[in-house]
Amino acid sequence: MAPHITAASSYLFVPANRPERYAKALESGADAVIVDLEDAVALPQKEEARATLARWLRGNGPQARLWVRINAADTVWHGDDLLTFSALSMAGIVLPKAEDAKTLSSIARRLGPGRGLIALIESAAGLAAMREIAAVPGVQRLAFGSIDAQVDLGMQCGPEEEELTHFRIEMVMASRLAGIAPPIDGVTTDFNDDAFLTRVVQRARRMGFGAKLCIHPRQVDGVRRGFMPSERELAWAEEVMAAVRAGDGGAISLKGKMIDRPVILQAEKFLHQAGRLMD
Repeated sequence: MAPHITAASSYLFVPANRPERYAKALESGADAVIVDLEDAVALPQKEEARATLARWLRGNGPQARLWVRINAADTVWHGDDLLTFSALSMAGIVLPKAEDAKTLSSIARRLGPGRGLIALIESAAGLAAMREIAAVPGVQRLAFGSIDAQVDLGMQCGPEEEELTHFRIEMVMASRLAGIAPPIDGVTTDFNDDAFLTRVVQRARRMGFGAKLCIHPRQVDGVRRGFMPSERELAWAEEVMAAVRAGDGGAISLKGKMIDRPVILQAEKFLHQAGRLMD
């Protein structure tokens, strides 16, 4: 059983060239906001968007919940992005097209202590290197760029993305082996289908993911609720812990089922997530 790692469950994207949306995104209820300099910004606007975001950060003080998705390491904007934002007070940097542990290690050293690094895995090379990338000091989480990964692999996935199950499980494995927080699942592009969002968040949670990328504020609440234990799970966890407290140190059972260490750890995890059990 993985140890308790308290981490954000909802990461909301906002385009870097829309500064009027920064504060709104931070007020949306999302655990974290990712200001995007990569896909959301057209090529001619990259430098202006970088300058706009840097000015906003300098004028609004430390931003512990704000991440910046810089441009990929093989682009002409990457160096200036890294130089600019490694000097500003924020949560950290999201690196797209993460494929090489050495590159992540170099970025982490530039960021120094107090700021994190999220590696966005969205290619065959990145998927193949996940365990090495997750083990880089400074990498806090892996995130799944599932749509880009499909394109890179030449896959034609259905809406449920069963074809990507293997890669999701491998990402959870890589995160667990590295001792970092559970990974962040990819975006759901339809932000009007609440039932579908609920379904894919439940799938991600069952697989061992701990968070999801959001492209619209209306997805935030569903994602946050989806990664929390249900009332039924919490009731079960309370029953387990009550049985443990009432035990005499010997074998414990609950409703005809044995309660062993993994069961207790799962119950503690649910209660910890709901704020009913402190570290």
